[in-house]
Amino acid sequence: MADRLTKIYTRTGDSGTTGLANGTRISKSAPRIETLGNIDELNSALGLLLCEIPTEHNLRPLFERIQHDLFDLGGELAMADPNYVAITDSAITQLEQALDNLNATLPPLKEFILPGGNRPAAQCHVARTLCRRAERSMILMNQDEKTDANTGNKYLNRLSDLLFVAARSLATENGGQEIYWKPAQCQ
Repeated sequence: MADRLTKIYTRTGDSGTTGLANGTRISKSAPRIETLGNIDELNSALGLLLCEIPTEHNLRPLFERIQHDLFDLGGELAMADPNYVAITDSAITQLEQALDNLNATLPPLKEFILPGGNRPAAQCHVARTLCRRAERSMILMNQDEKTDANTGNKYLNRLSDLLFVAARSLATENGGQEIYWKPAQCQ
């Protein structure tokens, strides 16, 4: 494989634009770039979460696969070509299956929970909130650019659900507990 980057700085973005994979240049404040940045931030949060999870943990391969999927989704957005599809319905199905399997191991949720419980669970909640932000920005991008990135929307929606369930699972490991919300009138 050829080197992807031989020079890290190019100065081409100094004027506030950036290049897409298809060669066009757009503003760094464009909704597409905002969405790409939010997906990148989510992927970074998952990388940090993986640093908190032991190598042999059952969630590790899943999160590693998701990181690749997110990079694929970013590539799809960078191409800005409706004929280029990297995230397919099968990726969504894989998330749903993982979500169902993980959720089956947890007790029913009877109250809202607060982010926390332990460090990995809290980091998973951070990733979940970043996923929701990426999803919101993708929806805005689709409205602004009149694109059809419906599969990406579905993927991010399922992923945030999966991250919620994974955070619940991580919070209860090693004798840990979820932190239940106590409404003000109940304290």
